[in-house]
Amino acid sequence: MIKDSIVKDPALAPEGHRKIEWVAQHAPVLNKIAKEQLADGSLRGKKIAMTIHLEAKTAYLATLLAGAGAEVTVSGSNPLSTQDDVCAALAERGVRVYATHDPSDEDFEGYLHRTIETGPDLIVDDGAELVGRLIESHPELVGNVIGASEETTTGVLKLKAMTNEGVLPFPVLAANDAKMKHLFDNRYGTGISSIAAILSNTNLFLSGKAVVVMGFGWVSRGLAKYADGMGARVIVCESDPVKLLEAYSEGYQVMNSMQAAEIGDVFVTGTGNLRVLRREHFELMKDGALLANAGHYDHEFDLAGLQEMAVESREARRNVTEYELSDGRRLHVLARGRLVNIAAADGHPVEIMDLTFAVQALAAHHLASHAADYAPGIQPIPEEIDALVARHKLASLGIEPETVTDEQISYQKSWH
Repeated sequence: MIKDSIVKDPALAPEGHRKIEWVAQHAPVLNKIAKEQLADGSLRGKKIAMTIHLEAKTAYLATLLAGAGAEVTVSGSNPLSTQDDVCAALAERGVRVYATHDPSDEDFEGYLHRTIETGPDLIVDDGAELVGRLIESHPELVGNVIGASEETTTGVLKLKAMTNEGVLPFPVLAANDAKMKHLFDNRYGTGISSIAAILSNTNLFLSGKAVVVMGFGWVSRGLAKYADGMGARVIVCESDPVKLLEAYSEGYQVMNSMQAAEIGDVFVTGTGNLRVLRREHFELMKDGALLANAGHYDHEFDLAGLQEMAVESREARRNVTEYELSDGRRLHVLARGRLVNIAAADGHPVEIMDLTFAVQALAAHHLASHAADYAPGIQPIPEEIDALVARHKLASLGIEPETVTDEQISYQKSWH
């Protein structure tokens, strides 16, 4: 174990190793990339700082980067998603860890800053948590960083704002915007894992219930798809008129959030924005309504406002907080408003994160040799990374893409 790691209990490592080994068995794309791309020496000696939800799938990515010769330091991107047994196992495997489950706000900040203070060459970020703090609080270390990659929609939005303001001094590859990330992770991964987490934590039946999905980006499309598949009556609320019309065309009921507040049994946010459900919504909700967040931060609904409205709160079930209002209605918040699929469950399926973390591994590998080819600011992932990840995944399934003939290529290039 690296001596300066901070983990809750080193004795938990055996269970963490077991979880990581399970991931290794079901991550054919990462395993292929580790053998064919990461082994070329590009990452040898590079310092990599990572902050992503710190559970077994993230741990396996960190292990492979360390196996490629990098000096890897990890911290968690969400206080409730960090798994202490995984942290202990990762530290035993030679990765520096600064993370514990459910730390104080002060400790959580401390972990992120300690990760930055290792002076990384490369950053694998989630929500721009490391990049933002690096620029604001550690300007003396900015010059060490040759590049970074960003995992989330929220982080990409922050980084675009930083680029527009001219404060982002190195290239950041938008891993979230890679097709092999958002088309699978954001949609299928978030959708199935969030609905599964809601069901497992409440032990309730979803069929026939009105499930209100806030937003209709890739995350919310997945939420709507899997709620619909479980027999729910799906209602979509969305500010973008084009996306709202898409939801209507998919067969979902669409309306504004004030109308939906009176009808919904389950509310799931997936916007990445703040306070999309507020006091005026809570005042209209049914007794027993469930609120779950699948977006990013815990301010997707106004928890402070709900706490002020409540006359009493209690833990109704593990990961379910019940707020009783003055008129006797009870509203139930899952996972304290944190990401329900990772704060109250194990997150996306392994096979989905195999694709996402393959993109992240290849982004780090690419930047190690080609960061100088990019201007500072947020940048798209190279198309060849998407294509390589897709080919590796198809090969693992025994599937070969169709071959385009020379005649077809010529036809596509001609205007005649």
